[in-house]
Amino acid sequence: MKVMTVYAHPADTITNCGGTLARHAAAGDEVVALILTHGGRIHANRYAEEWRGGQPDTSITDADLDGIVAHKRRELERAAEIIGISKLVTLDLDDTYAALREDVVDQVAQQLATERPDVVICDYPVNPVATANLHTVATVTALATLGRADAFPRDLDDLPEFHVKQVFFTSLPVMAGDGLSLHGLSLHGLRNDVYIDITEVVGQKVAAMDCFDSQGYSGLFARKLVEAKNGESGRLAGVNFAEAFYRMNKETHTLLPVTEAARSEDVLTRHVAYSRIDLRATYPR
Repeated sequence: MKVMTVYAHPADTITNCGGTLARHAAAGDEVVALILTHGGRIHANRYAEEWRGGQPDTSITDADLDGIVAHKRRELERAAEIIGISKLVTLDLDDTYAALREDVVDQVAQQLATERPDVVICDYPVNPVATANLHTVATVTALATLGRADAFPRDLDDLPEFHVKQVFFTSLPVMAGDGLSLHGLSLHGLRNDVYIDITEVVGQKVAAMDCFDSQGYSGLFARKLVEAKNGESGRLAGVNFAEAFYRMNKETHTLLPVTEAARSEDVLTRHVAYSRIDLRATYPR
């Protein structure tokens, strides 16, 4: 199987689904990460800290946009290697990019038609008209490409027809454990419906986040984010750490599906199971 992510910024793939990608890579699946922007104008933590210091290091503060972009690219490459991402596709759009554009849809559609992924992962589109949110714009672009990629018939472009089997959204703005919860009802019953247990690879995710030192993502921040976000998803899933997803497409089964995790879960002792790992002690910076 081939998994392809479409995100706005260099670190988004790692923070949102790095553990899931590591598990797919370990299982022998091909993982492709498409990044829309170079990220040079955002999360300038490394540079701000130097600018505000008493004796700033000019080798850092004097960096121009090209230098910052190159540095972030190296961070992304190191993180991708840790996770097991087999291919990086960076469109290197400027971070001022803030609206759906036909030329970008065409670029992403070309990549989809070339890579032919079975699964696409991207952010949940919080509000399709909130163009100030580049994460939403990236996802709307990805969704637009799903139809556009079908417009590459073999007789015109020498590319075989294909369709993406499933789209998984990350960062759904609810934390609901069941379909009847008030949080779920606040979004008309919408909730995360797939949880991937990343406990076995959480060290890889933390190490990959440590690569993004220029954004302030390394060290305690990486561990705090994983504890707060993946730890809470893990609590809902009954494991130490999990990543949560919402499926776009229906699924068809021959029988009613009940997962192995659901069959084996003991609701009386699950609090023990998801509290076994001290993240900061097990994966110190």
